[in-house]
Amino acid sequence: MKGLVGLMLVGVIWAAGLFAFADRVDRSTPAPPPDAADGVVALTGAGSNERIIAGVELLEAGKAKRMLVSGVNKDATRDDIRAVSKAVRKIYDCCVDLGFTAADTVGNARETAEWAQAMRYDSLIVVTADYHMPRAMLELRSAMPDTTLQAYPVATPVINAHYWWRTGKSARLMITEYSKYLAILGREAVRGLGPKDPAPAPAVQTSKG
Repeated sequence: MKGLVGLMLVGVIWAAGLFAFADRVDRSTPAPPPDAADGVVALTGAGSNERIIAGVELLEAGKAKRMLVSGVNKDATRDDIRAVSKAVRKIYDCCVDLGFTAADTVGNARETAEWAQAMRYDSLIVVTADYHMPRAMLELRSAMPDTTLQAYPVATPVINAHYWWRTGKSARLMITEYSKYLAILGREAVRGLGPKDPAPAPAVQTSKG
């Protein structure tokens, strides 16, 4: 009996955390204009177009010197990404770099850390989907604890963060993201933010400028 009560209590706590997480995601957009930083990074994934467009808009507004698009599909070309981004050709050719090695959020963090180190950047604006931002920031802060990071979440058609429980797709995505977020919190609690194993330098395709 005590075991059942314990399981029920854990379930209630987990569910309360899920709704708090979803509310946090819902309230995160529209994001206020960020302060200027050295660079801006857009993390690809579901709803990538909106993320890349938002990153380019920040770059064009003078909020950063350069932009990294992390986790680009290996089959995509620079022209493909420019078409998606709707970027001004002069700025795109000058100041947008493409990273091709990241296949997940951990890879995004490593790729971004390597890029920032190569550029000698101390501050970044992070652009990703609203539901993905909490976990992305955990991974990025773990990979680059000495870098100042600003979150710039964007809403995407992939999920309706306000009414996420109304469709199976949105509910599954929110629950999955919350569960992954908890897993990262647990991992960081166990190992702390100590030195990480060095990762191989990512294949970042730089612009000509």
